[in-house]
Amino acid sequence: MSDTPTKRKNDPEGLKKRILAGALKTFAEFGMQGARLEQIAEHAQTTKRMVVYHFVNKEKLYIEVLEQVYQAIREHETGLNLAKMEPEEAMIKLVEASFDYHASHPDFMRLVCTENLLRGRYIVQSERIKALNKSTLDLLDDILTRGQQQGIFIEGLNTVDVHRLLSSICVHHVANRYTFHFLFTPDDKEEDSIRRNRQLAVTATLRYIRKAS
Repeated sequence: MSDTPTKRKNDPEGLKKRILAGALKTFAEFGMQGARLEQIAEHAQTTKRMVVYHFVNKEKLYIEVLEQVYQAIREHETGLNLAKMEPEEAMIKLVEASFDYHASHPDFMRLVCTENLLRGRYIVQSERIKALNKSTLDLLDDILTRGQQQGIFIEGLNTVDVHRLLSSICVHHVANRYTFHFLFTPDDKEEDSIRRNRQLAVTATLRYIRKAS
């Protein structure tokens, strides 16, 4: 019994990870303004004093949580090895992986919605997030360029527009999951909705970028 607190006390990096994990859950549930450091400390099995010691205040902790979640999704994308795939295969893989990531990480989506409700007040303070998100455009631009060189994708595509398109259905599926289901598809099973929306994201993206046959 006495070993556990000793190990935790001597493991500051482990404690910081627990605090970040607890903060993500708390911010996703209550938003930036509704979250309390006491709740975050309880999730991390520590004290408010230790949360403040490691992260100074709630705002700095919130920004670091934003940085962590964006880093996680960008690392997920770069780990797909898309450069080794043919352009169309790589695009399908990217869209499917993006959809699956959003669907399996609803707290990430809730955090993004929270930041949009705050009109981007905190994300603009992070140069790290700007740098991290450049990787997703680089990946996409490589796929589009290779597809254009092979004559299968149309010329003049804007990489940001393609990213906006492919992410829109992924985001909508999570952000509007309950209201959309209640209003329009109350009889659908969740697995059917996931399968249809996943395919819709792929189909919409490919039709936007492919040359007419």
